[in-house]
Amino acid sequence: MTDMTDLPAAQAERPRFDSMTALRGSLRHLPEGDEDTGRAAAAREAMLTKPPGSLGRLEEIVAWLARWQGIYPPRMDRPQVCVFAGNHGIAQAGVSAYPPVVTEQMVRNFERGGAAINQLSVALGARLAVVPIELSRPVANFLDGPAMDEGEFVDAFNIGMAAVRPGSSLLCPGEMGIGNTTAAAAICHALLGGSPIEWCGRGSGIETEGVARKAEVIRLGVTRHRADIGDGLDALRILGGREIVAMAGSILAARLQRIPVMLDGFICTAAALALHASAPGALAHCMVGHVSMEPGHQRLLAHLEKRPLLSLDLRLGEGTGGVIAAILARTALQCHLGMATFEEAGVSTS
Repeated sequence: MTDMTDLPAAQAERPRFDSMTALRGSLRHLPEGDEDTGRAAAAREAMLTKPPGSLGRLEEIVAWLARWQGIYPPRMDRPQVCVFAGNHGIAQAGVSAYPPVVTEQMVRNFERGGAAINQLSVALGARLAVVPIELSRPVANFLDGPAMDEGEFVDAFNIGMAAVRPGSSLLCPGEMGIGNTTAAAAICHALLGGSPIEWCGRGSGIETEGVARKAEVIRLGVTRHRADIGDGLDALRILGGREIVAMAGSILAARLQRIPVMLDGFICTAAALALHASAPGALAHCMVGHVSMEPGHQRLLAHLEKRPLLSLDLRLGEGTGGVIAAILARTALQCHLGMATFEEAGVSTS
């Protein structure tokens, strides 16, 4: 099922922030996972008919679901996929293989059910929310000034928070936005340093010359704004886009509602980085579904000390890698709940 979210109506029904100061305050008081339910999952795992630890990270996934859902056994009956779409002024700098109009065209494709994320959401049994955000009004080119003012940033963040369905068993955020690998790389360069070229990849398919141009654009943008970037939220506002901000909002909303999050690729993880850089520990409820072909994603995951579940050479975005990993999570839970214990199966443990 695909939802084309009615943003004003959705926002009106959900909590929202009125300033970045209020948002920063919320990051200081985040709920923790339920260690008792995590231990309950581990206790059953130890009794199942297999050598200890022999299902590897499938065992880790089940304990993670239980800990962040706060129930045992955990559930995978109400997963949600949210794809946020936005346009970027930095696309004017020739950093993408496609024009910004493709963002709107792909949103229509999502609506018709014709994209990869539609098919993967069906395979997961997930409700897909598609959230286009002011596509006719791109954020400003960060070479000329901040991408967003505070009001625009807070509005986009609230949209992301509003899109998360209460009671979801797992959230998979995704994105669509021409130029957004440049924005993500700029956020990473601003917050983690290194050379701009180390954060740059082919994105939508640019050639070597285009990658070099992207790196120079990032260098110029971050140099211009460095003095104004005090934390991750500043970097997100000044260098990001509405869809990246909305993903960060959805990740925080999930934490506040104790919903585990399966992160997608480079752009999604850059949105998560902005929260981590502002409040270390803010991503404790997140797993990373996969490592993408973007070289910056590998560097970013190393910094976050997040080990991806999969490596499939993906670079599509849309939340696709996160959803494939969520299908794996559903499989892990089925195995955990369906297997017999040694006692039930009459199998000797010695």
